[in-house]
Amino acid sequence: MSHDVIIVGAGITGAAIARELSRYRLKILILEKEAEPAFGVSKSNSGIIHAGTQNPPTSLKGWLCVEGNRLMREELSGDLGLNFVQCGQLIVVFDLADLPELENIKTEGEALGVKGLEIVDRAWLDKNEPNLGPDVKAALYVPSAGIISPYRFVYALIENAVKNGAELKVLHKVTAIRVKGKEGFEVVAGGEVYRARYLVNAAGLYADEISAMAGAATFKITPRKGEEYLLDKKREHIARHIVFPLPSKTSKGILIIKTSDGNPMIGPTAHDIGDKEDLSTSDEGLAEVLAGARRMMPSISGGDIIAYFAGLRPVSGKDFVIRHEDPVPGLVNVAGIQSPGLTSAPAIAVMAADILRKHGLALEPREEFQRARPRPAHLFQIPPEETRRLIGKNPSYGDIVCRCELVSAQEVRDAVKRGARTLDGVKFRTRAQAGRCHGGFCTTRIMKIMQEELGLPVTAITKRGPGSELIKEERE
Repeated sequence: MSHDVIIVGAGITGAAIARELSRYRLKILILEKEAEPAFGVSKSNSGIIHAGTQNPPTSLKGWLCVEGNRLMREELSGDLGLNFVQCGQLIVVFDLADLPELENIKTEGEALGVKGLEIVDRAWLDKNEPNLGPDVKAALYVPSAGIISPYRFVYALIENAVKNGAELKVLHKVTAIRVKGKEGFEVVAGGEVYRARYLVNAAGLYADEISAMAGAATFKITPRKGEEYLLDKKREHIARHIVFPLPSKTSKGILIIKTSDGNPMIGPTAHDIGDKEDLSTSDEGLAEVLAGARRMMPSISGGDIIAYFAGLRPVSGKDFVIRHEDPVPGLVNVAGIQSPGLTSAPAIAVMAADILRKHGLALEPREEFQRARPRPAHLFQIPPEETRRLIGKNPSYGDIVCRCELVSAQEVRDAVKRGARTLDGVKFRTRAQAGRCHGGFCTTRIMKIMQEELGLPVTAITKRGPGSELIKEERE
């Protein structure tokens, strides 16, 4: 089967490009090597919608971040039913001698078009962020920053793209690419051969390998590990904003991160490594993160932590790599999408579509494009009266499966109907299993619901794809 465009990778970048291209009369195929979208780099994202500060005004990522932030605030959160919370951010300093650095960040942010930036003193902080420690002297207030669930952002984009005609193939790792000149590309994935005139490489950590496979070994991806630590939801109100220290040359530093789901996070570290599969956490990483977070908020303790995890950012130099590879006509690389990649993704998608258009892809608008996606119900995000209304219409909303995160049986069923095929897929869509007990109470109930909805034996249900089955069939 031939397509107009094949997109390799169903993380935030590939999902945003698929949704943008689905506006047009195109045959789009998304190939993802994991069991579900968002299982690669995107699953370990902090969920921050950055304002655009802390990026040089001459950088591609700076301009794309500001535009991505605008698209989220003005269009996407409403169109896709996303729980975007514009909580703002603070960049704090511990020495008033560093105020010129804050002024410089403010000036560069204003040059990029970031609105409402303000240097605030300790009196303002005492009123608006009262849990900050005494070492914090002042901050840059950035009101347009916010938070979102990175997983549900990816799923919303993918669901909307598929609704508008895009096709998604999971468990389809690309193993070979054959360049066919004017005919485009033959891509071997999942044991099948797919053809397309254009190939968009949004493969995250493996984008350099995909590009080389297509004949354009023009960049290298270096994994940058970031260890992060999730706090108990009882600490939900420890911070009103996303709190940053003054950034270094290589990192935005150890942050205190509000999340749209309530559990604060602290981290990440930022250390370049050589292994694209190394997601281990360490005592050293924990100590680094706790020290950085406690310097800003001393009341944070190790006892607040309920989950440890690490993510790998795909680094390729100081800026994003977004370009048509002229030696391989039809190949568009979208690579090195590290922070602020989540924020920038919608703007990156518009840029990628424009590159494709400039290199011959006809973008004929789809008159029947459906831009809206109903917002899924999540009991932990709605007031009690709305919960009572839902239960009155459907008693399954009153059947609580996950006590830690207040997730009902109906939410789990809805997640499966929207595409969840693994326990992690259910978790990322609903938060069931994401609380302090880590699924100790709810996992068996979720597996039973998945059996009923999918018609699968319990031995076929996995945590995150083949090889992660929880129950093995006993054989004589």
